[in-house]
Amino acid sequence: MGNLIDFTLNIDKHIINIVNNFGNWTYLILFAVILIETGAVVLPFLPGDSLLFAAAALSANASYSLNIWVFIGLFLLASIAGDSINFLLGKKVGTRLLDNRWVQKIIKPEHIDKTHHFFEKHGAAAIFLARFMPIIRTLIPFVAATGKMKYKQFVTHNVPACFAWVLICCGAGYFFGNIPFIQEHFSAVILGIIAVSLLPAIIGVAKEKFSK
Repeated sequence: MGNLIDFTLNIDKHIINIVNNFGNWTYLILFAVILIETGAVVLPFLPGDSLLFAAAALSANASYSLNIWVFIGLFLLASIAGDSINFLLGKKVGTRLLDNRWVQKIIKPEHIDKTHHFFEKHGAAAIFLARFMPIIRTLIPFVAATGKMKYKQFVTHNVPACFAWVLICCGAGYFFGNIPFIQEHFSAVILGIIAVSLLPAIIGVAKEKFSK
């Protein structure tokens, strides 16, 4: 967990190291991270928003020779494909997987309960909203599938959400990531991005507790 926190908070430095060591393979490596973050239901804690922001910020810097449009295309493909894989897992092995005691050590039952509650409260729109919420965005395709949603209905809401997520995160990184103040306080900015992403979930939990 410590390595994951370090990777998230210093993601710009880690991506620079990847670029220096792997060159154009960086595109494939970051594509794989987003694909796994969205597609592997047991790994919802990998960086998402912050990785898109950092990758786009570096692509705006000519010294790294990274292409923002390649990143946008790959991240779109990774998020859409990852969610589809996640949905398929929910259809095929959803109940059995969640009952596995090893899986429950990674995905707590309360995470599933909160995601179910979120899905029931917001309906199909939850698929769009969840794309901007860490952890929940990884669980919502799985929960939607176990809830017998049709894949066509899921895709209708999911694809626009993936477009919005990638364009907003990459756009913010590309246009604002190389401002000197943001470069000097990059870790704080990443924490801010994570906090803003988690805000809807925090507000929901707070409302639930106060209502009780």
